[in-house]
Amino acid sequence: MAIRVERLLIHLWTLILVLLLLLVGLLAPSPVAGQEAVVPLQFSFSDPGARSMGFGGAFVALADDATAVFSNPAGLTQLLRPEISIEARHWSYSTPYTEGGRVEGLPSGFGIDTMVGLRTATSEDELSGISFLSFVYPKDNWSLALFRHQAANFEFFSETQGLFGGGTDCCQIRDFDQRVTNNLEILSHGLAAAYRISDKFDVGLGVVYYDSTFVSDTTLFAPDEDTPASFLAPNSYLPERSVLGEYIFFDDSDWALTGGFLWRLSEGWSIGGVYRQAPEADFGVVLTAGQALDPGIPPGEVLFQTTLVVELPELYGLGFAYRAPDGRITISFQWDRVLYSNIVDSLGLGDRAMDDADELHLGAEYVFLDSTPIIALRLGAWLDPDHQMRATTGGPFALAMLPRGEDEMHYAAGLGIVMQHFQIDFAADFGDRVDTLSLSAIYDF
Repeated sequence: MAIRVERLLIHLWTLILVLLLLLVGLLAPSPVAGQEAVVPLQFSFSDPGARSMGFGGAFVALADDATAVFSNPAGLTQLLRPEISIEARHWSYSTPYTEGGRVEGLPSGFGIDTMVGLRTATSEDELSGISFLSFVYPKDNWSLALFRHQAANFEFFSETQGLFGGGTDCCQIRDFDQRVTNNLEILSHGLAAAYRISDKFDVGLGVVYYDSTFVSDTTLFAPDEDTPASFLAPNSYLPERSVLGEYIFFDDSDWALTGGFLWRLSEGWSIGGVYRQAPEADFGVVLTAGQALDPGIPPGEVLFQTTLVVELPELYGLGFAYRAPDGRITISFQWDRVLYSNIVDSLGLGDRAMDDADELHLGAEYVFLDSTPIIALRLGAWLDPDHQMRATTGGPFALAMLPRGEDEMHYAAGLGIVMQHFQIDFAADFGDRVDTLSLSAIYDF
């Protein structure tokens, strides 16, 4: 608590100094606007593999290929021969953020202060890479597997300016303009084992090593000049007008456990479950002095720094699947409980919230068994509930910069080509904030 209070006092003291620099002799005194750094994150908790993606991520009760080492290690006992799998993914992100506008009151009608309500924009980014690798070796009632999985690969950039408040011409407030860049990458490497307890029940356990990297770089800016006209004008983000830098980061590793079960209730019906423990990482926060004021230390020098511990989300999953007796039709459903609240709870952010999410996944497959090679078509859909970090207190500026998000529906389609020892799968997953393309291959020998 002492660290949080000290950080708040330093941040508030800096904002007051800059606000006085801007407003003395120009405008009537006005309340200090609390600056909120934009830190959106997009995790991917969907199971690896294009086949799973084609099912809309409903794979925990199937888990019948080499990707089971991550989705549900209990399914590894279903493999009869050693398998190698590889997957490449392409992510296309569209991340909304608050760009400017009015948090309260009516616009003055001058400069960029002409809009009632908030103005939003979207950060666009595209990334590609190898997202999954695995090797599975089955032996009698046992199976062992190694894997590498990219759980997150996300970049974000935003420019926010002209966020106004206040209700009269004499007491207008302009929040500090800001530039933000975020980069998040989470890689996991693991070893898993599965054991067939009976003809109907399998269990699996894995040990996972997470390597997590996150960098959020935020710079606050004053208007270009100390004049009333500049107060209402666009910002050029001049280095000499920087007010404060906020650097949030972690580059850490941790071990975690994962486990699952697979229960074949009867011919054609199965139930599967999985648990993935959350890794932790040391989380650093550094505030640096800008050039637009003189706090007593040179620009770029550290005003304050601290280290906290952040716990990433853990996951519980449960699903069921039905496969027709002739093997042509498969239907699968999965429920995932993702504990996003771990993030804000571990950091002690009483003025922030992230809702835990209940993801619902549904998918189906039809296999043309008479074709050569065998062709499989898949369709799926899943619900990704809102889990955006949002402000719960702090006034209108905080609520505007960190608002509640929206639920998102994803729709998926996939194609599989199966040969004697080789399988290729294609899939696409489309949503409002992220589209994903997947190409994976499995070879058994």
